[in-house]
Amino acid sequence: MTWLRLALALILALALAAPPAAAHEVRPAYLEIRPLSAERYALLFKVPALDENYRLGLDLRLPEEARDVSPPQLTFEAGAQLERRVIEIPGGLAGRRISIDGLAATVTDVLARVEHSSGLSQVERLTPTRPGFEVAASPLLARRALTYFLTGVEHIIGGIDHLLFVLGLLLLVRGWKRVALTITAFTAAHSLTLAAATLGLIHVPAGPLEAAIAMSILFLGVEIVHARRGQVTLGTRYPWAIAFGFGLLHGCGFASGLAATGLPQGDIPFALLFFNLGVETGQLAFVALCYALAHAARAAQLPLTRTAGLLPAYLVGTAGAYWTIAQTLPLL
Repeated sequence: MTWLRLALALILALALAAPPAAAHEVRPAYLEIRPLSAERYALLFKVPALDENYRLGLDLRLPEEARDVSPPQLTFEAGAQLERRVIEIPGGLAGRRISIDGLAATVTDVLARVEHSSGLSQVERLTPTRPGFEVAASPLLARRALTYFLTGVEHIIGGIDHLLFVLGLLLLVRGWKRVALTITAFTAAHSLTLAAATLGLIHVPAGPLEAAIAMSILFLGVEIVHARRGQVTLGTRYPWAIAFGFGLLHGCGFASGLAATGLPQGDIPFALLFFNLGVETGQLAFVALCYALAHAARAAQLPLTRTAGLLPAYLVGTAGAYWTIAQTLPLL
């Protein structure tokens, strides 16, 4: 693990350069289209917004044949502008293209869900490089699962705070068996609260949650430094308990990436399953990357001083302290 600390110092330094909002900013837009008849549809377009007057510059582009049956109704709810309207398209939506103007100029995604009269749904993840899709005549279940899975992978890979916490666990714990137990405890805990928060069983306000997640990283940084100085700490004695306790908080953070879309209740269990699988796959990929870097450092036989060995621990603590201050000040 000594070489692991050296190999990961660069990753941590880059993490410090990220703004606090980037640590957990996953606010996708959401598009839902439901059939009312063969050619008439109810449409909901949810766009992240600061207030009634300021929202992301995303505009829905429907097929040219589409016309409004009722004028759009705009409301502001829970940090998003909601646009509701009824449209009519001669011949129906199948085979027609829907896209989002302005998406290429953002870093967000749009989760699009088109219900079919058969009861099946087509789910598409639109990105700056793929701002549109074609409505399928018969949606595939596998494609729907893949969309939620990739959303989960992106959420964990883009969540620097979560990755730093996992990295802190790897730096704190020695021995692959203890590492496996600790990571398993973290996985079990955040899976529980991910499910509970997404299903609406628990609710934690976003501000205090972000501050608590930042504090968990700061706590790990302090624990790692103490452990490297030979002190016996709570983290070195019971790393699995620390991982489980803070994992409950991180699970609520994961849930924000799925719940923010405003999925209908009937689709949440399916989305939750594959979103969580995506999160776990991304997490395991990060752990594998850490050990690959550690192996490369050992193979290179780089010299290591005591100060250099403590550098990653200080970087974890500094990142946690910075994010804690940044997330706590708005709450005061």
